[in-house]
Amino acid sequence: MLETEIAVVGAGPAGLTAACAAREAGAKVTVLDDQASPGGQLFKQIHKFFGSKAHLSGTRGFRIGQQLLARARDLGVDIMLDTKVIGIFEDSVLGVICNGRMDQLKARKIVIATGADENRIAFPGWTLPGVMTAGAAQTLTNIHRVLPGRRVLMVGSGNVGLIVSFQLLQAGADCVAVVEALPKIGGYWVHAAKLVRAGVPVLTRHTIREVRGREQVEEAVIVQLDGNGKPQPGTERTFQVDTVCLAVGLSPSLQLTNMAGCAHRWDQARGGYVSIHDENYETTVPGIYVAGDVAGVEEASTAMEQGRIAGLSAVHSLGYRSAVEFELLHEKACANLNALRRPSNADGAECRIEEWRLRVAEKGVFSPADLKGLPGVPSEERMRRGPVAVIECGQQIPCNPCETNCHLGAVSLAGGCLTGLPALMEERCTGCGLCVAKCPGQAIFVVDLNFAEGVATVSFPYEFLPLPRSGDEVQGTDREGKPVVSARVIKVDTRSKDDRTAVVTIAVPVEYAHVVRGIAGRKECTVFGKEQEAGV
Repeated sequence: MLETEIAVVGAGPAGLTAACAAREAGAKVTVLDDQASPGGQLFKQIHKFFGSKAHLSGTRGFRIGQQLLARARDLGVDIMLDTKVIGIFEDSVLGVICNGRMDQLKARKIVIATGADENRIAFPGWTLPGVMTAGAAQTLTNIHRVLPGRRVLMVGSGNVGLIVSFQLLQAGADCVAVVEALPKIGGYWVHAAKLVRAGVPVLTRHTIREVRGREQVEEAVIVQLDGNGKPQPGTERTFQVDTVCLAVGLSPSLQLTNMAGCAHRWDQARGGYVSIHDENYETTVPGIYVAGDVAGVEEASTAMEQGRIAGLSAVHSLGYRSAVEFELLHEKACANLNALRRPSNADGAECRIEEWRLRVAEKGVFSPADLKGLPGVPSEERMRRGPVAVIECGQQIPCNPCETNCHLGAVSLAGGCLTGLPALMEERCTGCGLCVAKCPGQAIFVVDLNFAEGVATVSFPYEFLPLPRSGDEVQGTDREGKPVVSARVIKVDTRSKDDRTAVVTIAVPVEYAHVVRGIAGRKECTVFGKEQEAGV
């Protein structure tokens, strides 16, 4: 029988963070994961994370995975890969299968960080090759460098569906649409906005009706829903696609907590049944802790803070760290976690946000009229005096790189809260553009109405290859990805510290400065792969 002090099941963001927190205190820690490599979902995440500096905001998920893994190894955490945990028995004994051999691991404390499972829905044709979960498509694309298909329909507009759709575009696929059964987008508006700017329609009150094909997916039929969620006859639309991705939610993976006898409760907002736990993330079974999606589906940043709390609590219960030291670390981790969840209560902010959300809820797109009144949008008069940032972010997202990376202090968050709406102090802003590439939501632009007589410039983030070049004649596109005017590329800024987020500046007729937010062009390959068209 193997022995350890703290066993952590799951080598994702929550598990690795828990392991590091426990190992830093001096305990013997063993991490078990059924995959061939640690990191969980992080190594599929090529987008930049939200949050604050404490949450590694602005860092791409796979780089966070690399940092966590390196930290765990440097600390001497024992990581057992290709190891399946098949049961939890009395006296904190784990049944494991490693290298084809069954064994037992005796632990004094256990942290379960097994994540979540993707949900599925059934419809005619759903068993055809080409129908897969969004996570499977993301694994194929970002891990194995295999494009799952050329024309993709995404079902579900939560953050997973929106993010994977954008990453499929980066890899060279065409995403024909994102369909959402609910009346409004489920994920962050900034994720939806950058997808819509790339020309992908997001169709709310729609769902998939069937998939057709002989030996694989050849076409998909969607249908519009009425106010009661019932299909409306005569509203069917058919798309010629070879892939249908399902992003219809996640459910906590509770197999081990069920085996251990942990109590659960229903929490619709966090994926269904979740493990009941206290402020230390200890379950109703003493000595067993949970962290990450198994405690309720949230973001990876939240999972890491939960893992830190669980790891700290588990190791403290074994006598490591003084009470004072534990309280300080625990309080800090809890503060970081609460910052990711806490809504802003700044005077008037809630009202402005809700008003803005109501205006765009039915359309699912952004327009200049929708953005008027947002505190991050400068006045027309200021735009006429030179380049200035335009922050098209109107949702309470826990994120502050726009604030922390502005050396002039031109951006602040409402109420000083991580989830506050970003406000621009336009007289301080010089339009330097540092915030454009730093924004994880790609929601910041720089507009200069005074570039030349009758000519304005618009700067925007760009994460596709091939990159345009200075002097190129291009088509400027609006917030729905529609070409609206001819434009000329003035500059392409590819600062290495921005981790491959280029800032493209184009010149357009001044009357289009509030309309143009991108350029048309074929997306050939993700910026994180080889500079060639992605192949199947």
